[in-house]
Amino acid sequence: MARQAGGACLLRIEDLDATRVRPEFYQGIQEDLAWLGLTWPEPVLVQSEHSARYEAALNRLAGLGVTYPCGCTRADIRAAQSAAQEGDPALPVYPGTCRGRPMADRGPGDAVRLDLEKALALVADTPLDWREKGPKARGLHRLDPDALRAGAGDFVLARRDIGAAAYHLSVVVDDAAQGVTHVVRGEDLLDATPVHRLLQSLLNFSTPIWLHHRLIRDDQGRRLAKRDDARSLAELRAGGATPADIRRLVGLEHRL
Repeated sequence: MARQAGGACLLRIEDLDATRVRPEFYQGIQEDLAWLGLTWPEPVLVQSEHSARYEAALNRLAGLGVTYPCGCTRADIRAAQSAAQEGDPALPVYPGTCRGRPMADRGPGDAVRLDLEKALALVADTPLDWREKGPKARGLHRLDPDALRAGAGDFVLARRDIGAAAYHLSVVVDDAAQGVTHVVRGEDLLDATPVHRLLQSLLNFSTPIWLHHRLIRDDQGRRLAKRDDARSLAELRAGGATPADIRRLVGLEHRL
């Protein structure tokens, strides 16, 4: 797809969660992709080598007054959400327990969250649009503040358990740093697009075009994932599969 558009396919190693990263995984990813016939420009962006870039973006958001530290655990959040609440039952994903804490109060065990209401107030006079080319949501879209409140709430920018930038912040920063014009990813991330569009506006980044493709599933309709013991490309290759076989399995034989 990138070649047909006159562009390049970028390889990015998203390794900020050190508890799950192994050097052999990095090597395996490159071997699998090369075997499929994919190429990419060097050097490859490795997220763990750019922590200063994410911290700078976090500081820019803090300077806008739209971040706060959060010491809540998942158990704390579940307990707060299960408690009786007054008013609108459509509560944000995060109940806002730590909202209002100053960033100067941030400790080593704190996550950092975006204060969604303050962020939305900053962009209230600017329509946040983006273009989607995927099969499920093709066309021009505009950020819906109410949908974002219900779906994302005060989402995490830096995680408390690993002390590094969380997914939403890191990919937005990397896309801007690499000059990404088209983001192609699985449809399971479709709902993350408004979050990323908001961050791009707050950080004065350009907006790419998105395409969210269907997920690869097994015969029972389950998404193929290592957590479910799905066979890896290396295992399929060792079993005699060819790149053409893989393209047929995922429905790409007519695209390459």
